[in-house]
Amino acid sequence: MSRKEQIEKTATALFRTKGYSATSMRDLANALGIEAASIYSHIKSKEEILQRVCFKMAQEFFEAIDAAEATERSATDRLKRAIAAHVQVLTQNTEAAAVFLHEWRHLSEPMHSTYLSLRDKYEARFREIIRSGISNGEFTVPDEKFAALTILSGLNWTHTWYKPNGKMTPAEIADNLTEMLLNGLSTKKQALQDTYSHLNTP
Repeated sequence: MSRKEQIEKTATALFRTKGYSATSMRDLANALGIEAASIYSHIKSKEEILQRVCFKMAQEFFEAIDAAEATERSATDRLKRAIAAHVQVLTQNTEAAAVFLHEWRHLSEPMHSTYLSLRDKYEARFREIIRSGISNGEFTVPDEKFAALTILSGLNWTHTWYKPNGKMTPAEIADNLTEMLLNGLSTKKQALQDTYSHLNTP
């Protein structure tokens, strides 16, 4: 890696463990084993790193959902692929994912507003998939925005517990999350009721 890439990688790890506000340039320099002053020959500020991490992750999420929707499929298939794509991005770099999801609040203007706009556009892609599923009878939900936010909220905790050497691969995690989340959207509720009927058995 170049020195700039090393700085970004180390800073991302510190932002995740200590938080952006609590991480100083001295902390970063100590972690890298260099003088704090020498960092400024590679970056302008601590926030420059936060911006790079947040907007690089945003680009990855958009590229992933673009690929998920690249072909004509049912709303169910597109939603499954969108969920899998989201999980894949989250698990590729859990440190960057954590910073993207939790430290964006420290972005200053105009980057703060730009981030929020991108987040809204990304959420809208999920709402559109759900809306199309409602219109053709695949899904039954009272509020598409609530459904989209519920799905994304459920997915966005993945980085906190995912382990590369854990029991499930990212694809298996996506399959399991999809099964749990989409059962709540399915019009075939009897199948879901049968699955969980044993929970009410004495």
